[in-house]
Amino acid sequence: MITHKRLADGFEYIEVKNSAAEAKVALQGAHLFHYVKAGEEPILWLSETSDFELGKAIRGGVPLCWPWFGFNEDKSLPQHGFARVMMWEFVGGDEVDARTTVLTFRLTNDEKTVQIWHYKFLLELKITISDKLTLELKTTNTDDKSFKISQALHTYFSVSHISEVAIKGLDKKPYLDALTWKNELQEGDISFHQEVDRVYQNVDGEIVLSDKKREIYIKNSGSSSVVVWNPWIEKTLRMSAMKPNAYESMVCIESANAFDDARVLKPHEVHVLGAVID
Repeated sequence: MITHKRLADGFEYIEVKNSAAEAKVALQGAHLFHYVKAGEEPILWLSETSDFELGKAIRGGVPLCWPWFGFNEDKSLPQHGFARVMMWEFVGGDEVDARTTVLTFRLTNDEKTVQIWHYKFLLELKITISDKLTLELKTTNTDDKSFKISQALHTYFSVSHISEVAIKGLDKKPYLDALTWKNELQEGDISFHQEVDRVYQNVDGEIVLSDKKREIYIKNSGSSSVVVWNPWIEKTLRMSAMKPNAYESMVCIESANAFDDARVLKPHEVHVLGAVID
């Protein structure tokens, strides 16, 4: 079942329920903020104090960072681009079978986007909700000149406790430590004892989020970079829309085209960034 819902303040979202899973996607940012398999705990983390307010990004779920990841060279422009706070068009939903629902959202250039980013584009997000979660973010260059994008599916995963988490699949991968701006090489699995903010490159295999209560498998496509982030104690205290201990129950593993993995699209070219989460 696909239902179009609206909060009291006018905030709109699409709710999906089928026999395999449930999901909720805000029209602002085409932001998936809830996904849970039948009979299980939610896979996505959502801040208990997150804003569901027009113009403010939701803290949690899967924000879409586009057309740039992180800070722009022009520091007056919004971090992680503008797509996550723009109103998207809900193109429609397809109930493929009792266990599979596909939602499609669309964003195109308009007067607001051209003031921020001087290109014409078509951005489409397809979300497949079943016993696996599939995300496909498709960028089409509809301009007559090339443009460069960096982007991320900024996925927040719910964990039992950050001290009990290991991330597997990134051993021997080079990464940029965004806390020191030094290039490093991963040795073994990733565990957490302090703030972590890293951009891994040359990633080509499956990533496993291992927690005491379950394992989550992540397979990316159209991407060779992955971002791993946990703000830890001090940064969480300074962050809006997060409780002081929120860092304990979440970790971000972001499917990305970041830094060295940024992509240049010529006129009419298409790029699809994808992730399958199981």
